[in-house]
Amino acid sequence: MRTRRFSTTVTATFVALALALLATGCGTGGDRPSSAASATRPVDPGASSQAAEDRATPKVPTKLDFTTRTVDGEEFKGASLAGKHAVLWFWAPWCTVCRSEAPTIAKTAAKWGDKVTFVGVPGRGRTADMKQFVTDTGLDGIQHAVDTDGSLWAGFGVTAQPALAFVDDDGTIDVVPGGLDATKLNDKVERLTRK
Repeated sequence: MRTRRFSTTVTATFVALALALLATGCGTGGDRPSSAASATRPVDPGASSQAAEDRATPKVPTKLDFTTRTVDGEEFKGASLAGKHAVLWFWAPWCTVCRSEAPTIAKTAAKWGDKVTFVGVPGRGRTADMKQFVTDTGLDGIQHAVDTDGSLWAGFGVTAQPALAFVDDDGTIDVVPGGLDATKLNDKVERLTRK
């Protein structure tokens, strides 16, 4: 009889503890933890701001995961374009087609500058020649990320200049080989901003 009473007492105690734990975890209602539960958990004041920052930081597409220098010698990170609408214009300083297309790029960049980031990606030449090209063609209003070894062009699948890459804010990238006239470029940029 003694073992049965001990067993009943242990079972009753175990059930009482389980109910107490449930009441502690669920007793406050809603999504807020009880004061007992919150007292045992350390509070990290940066946790919620870090989670919000992680949600706000866009994922960087592989093609934008690069760092280079601009024609002015400043550091340029492709990741700075993640989460934005952008147009990358691939050109070479000796390219006559690029020279004739430059005013259209400059004018379109000025028109859409508040909604779309334009970046020149010069390659296949000396940086000094690239800088002179930018000055001569009035393209000082946009950054030019120098592709010294051809890796940026290759990363976008660009084999010849000129070419354009349209980067959507969701990370989708559409590369168009060759040049576009002013109307087609404007239409393409306008469609990009509507996505």
